Amino acid sequence: MKNSKKAYTLGAFVYIVGTAALFAIFLLMIAINVGAGTVQHIRENTNSIVLICISFCIVSGIMYCYFYFENKKYILQASKIVEIFLLLAIGLLACFLIGKYVNSAARPMVMLALMAVTLLGRREAIFLNIIFALQMFILDNFSDVTGLNSLETSESYNFLILTFCTGMIGIFVTPRVKTRIGSVLIAFVLLIPIEVISVLLGTVDAEQFEKMLNLLLYGALNSFFSVLLYMFLLPIFEVMFSELTIFRLRELASEQAKLIKRLKNNAPGTYHHSMTVAQIAEACAQAIGEDSELARAAAYYHDVGKLKNPEMFTENQTDYNVHDELTPELSVDIIRSHTRDGASLIRKAHLPEFFADIAIQHHGTMPIKYFYAKALKMSDGELNIENYSYAGPKPTSKIAAIIMIADASEAAARSLTSRTPEKVEELVRNIIEERLDLEQFDNCNITMSELTTIKLTIVSQLTGVYHSRVAYPKLKVSKKNHG
Repeated sequence: MKNSKKAYTLGAFVYIVGTAALFAIFLLMIAINVGAGTVQHIRENTNSIVLICISFCIVSGIMYCYFYFENKKYILQASKIVEIFLLLAIGLLACFLIGKYVNSAARPMVMLALMAVTLLGRREAIFLNIIFALQMFILDNFSDVTGLNSLETSESYNFLILTFCTGMIGIFVTPRVKTRIGSVLIAFVLLIPIEVISVLLGTVDAEQFEKMLNLLLYGALNSFFSVLLYMFLLPIFEVMFSELTIFRLRELASEQAKLIKRLKNNAPGTYHHSMTVAQIAEACAQAIGEDSELARAAAYYHDVGKLKNPEMFTENQTDYNVHDELTPELSVDIIRSHTRDGASLIRKAHLPEFFADIAIQHHGTMPIKYFYAKALKMSDGELNIENYSYAGPKPTSKIAAIIMIADASEAAARSLTSRTPEKVEELVRNIIEERLDLEQFDNCNITMSELTTIKLTIVSQLTGVYHSRVAYPKLKVSKKNHG
């Protein structure tokens, strides 16, 4: 409770600072326009400036209330608040500079919507697009103060509608783009509604052909500048705020990623195991409505801790097993350390913390049964099974639970002599039931219905991966057979 109060207080403080920063940007706009006469200009327009300040405070207050009631994550995490205000600040400043030095119709009004939907999600993006449209409307209404081409009142209303409508279109189009190169196409998609809305709202007579052409030209620049800034800023925000966009996830899951490349070269067995687990995890996540791209990328890294001692793990061994010469206790220490080592490697590589969580949680507190059984044979009395178990913690997300089940199922399926759907189904069912009995899913809110869906998906995936093949005839072919 004490920590919660502290987080709320810090969040409110950062919101106040963020609002002050936006107002400071407004003053910077005046300074850029007026130059040496800034102080005198502020004195002459004090009432308007105070009104703008009050308007910004009201809009910021509405934003705080929205996140308080709808998504407290954006109040309790200072980094999220900073990210939101930084997006708004860059959006306002970019629109001002391009409006001043190019044309008010060329301002990148859609940029914030594109950034928000990619970084924060559709619902938050819709809300922030409304907030940004209102802030732009406030500044446009006081264009005599900011000096933005002296916009007429009717034009400020036109730009309000244009910012809102085109931003909404961008929000619904952008999530369909899966590659950075594909993002370029967004400019052409946005071009159509921007041009149509600009022309419909513009007070252009049939005789004013030149004005119509200018409107169309600057509307095209609006689309171009929006997408250009989006593509430039997105990688920066991904790194600064550890955002897991689909673009970053695909880059991290590429064979060219450093840890993946090391895994492929130094622990090929673990690499191929991880690829199969990733394929299964992706299908399971999609089946229960979780982020399939995130599940796939996280599964790639779940076993990177095995890089420390790759020869100690079965999938990287040939005929010689190092553990035959070790005590069960030493073997257990080596085996279970790969979860901690994995989390450490992931953090050192500055990869997302979520990957580190998966690496350390994907075995939960499960016992390492092989070495526990080996120790029992060598012992006269009972042994504490906790000394032969992983340290945990248990999975705290549904994706971690999926990877836990997929990891165990894929490894166990390799030892099956018969991989019929019935045998695989029995195997996966036993793995899930064992983890339920040992309370491994208590911290991740996964339901029995979802576990059933995961079981069926894994069975389907494993029977596909390890499908039976037609036996080849024992026939040797030589040149004389080709008469």
